Amino acid sequence: MSHYAQFVVELTILALAIFLGIEVISKVPTLLHTPLMSGTNAIHGIVIVGAIIVAGLPDQVWWVQLIALAAVALGTMNVVGGFVVTDRMLEMFKRRPGQDEGKQ
Repeated sequence: MSHYAQFVVELTILALAIFLGIEVISKVPTLLHTPLMSGTNAIHGIVIVGAIIVAGLPDQVWWVQLIALAAVALGTMNVVGGFVVTDRMLEMFKRRPGQDEGKQ
């Protein structure tokens, strides 16, 4: 397979993944956003580990290490932000002190 053909295949897969992701995410009910956010945090944890492994490989060119560093930084920000948002969303479901438990 030529270099151009491989690029077209990879670009097609990327475009299909984007459209599929948009279609799936737009159909998610509000109640499921918190569990999905937790799953996304786990996936970004894997991205961070992979970027650390790539950055630590010997004889890497400088730009690969730079991209790996950016992936670690952005992935870490995404995980921390995701956990903060998830925690705030879960706070909405906790009972407040003095709230009558008998009423429904």
